[in-house]
Amino acid sequence: MTAKAVVRMPGEGKQVSLAGKPLFFLVTGQDTKHTSMFDWTLPPGFSTGTHVHRVQEETFYVLEGEGEWTIGGELIRAKPGTYVFIPPGVPHNIANPSDKTMRMIMTVSPPGHEHYFEELVKLVAQSTPPDAAAIGKLRARFDTEQLSSLKAS
Repeated sequence: MTAKAVVRMPGEGKQVSLAGKPLFFLVTGQDTKHTSMFDWTLPPGFSTGTHVHRVQEETFYVLEGEGEWTIGGELIRAKPGTYVFIPPGVPHNIANPSDKTMRMIMTVSPPGHEHYFEELVKLVAQSTPPDAAAIGKLRARFDTEQLSSLKAS
């Protein structure tokens, strides 16, 4: 970890493509011991499936488009400016049921979730459709217990 400020100008830093859309790594465990931060664009029809983290806490801030979170059984319809905090132990789903992309800032604490995204990108590139069982095993290694069936798309 470095002991310096991190400034990412547009187009700088690591980027991966997830579900055909960009996911920018803004802050990672290389930069801080407290949180990871991502600029994540979700395609239409995307859903994480219901899952829970035992240690991680997550925040989301919607920048563009609209999405839905199901948190502990409650449906939240989010538009730009919506902020969501999910503490450990609370089942949730992140979805974009619309026909337009949704873009948001996501934080995950403690840091390290960047490694999950790096491995997920490699995993889904290995087979079409992606192997849902392999994705489930990957999630389990990164404090994510899948509670609903996982679409491998």
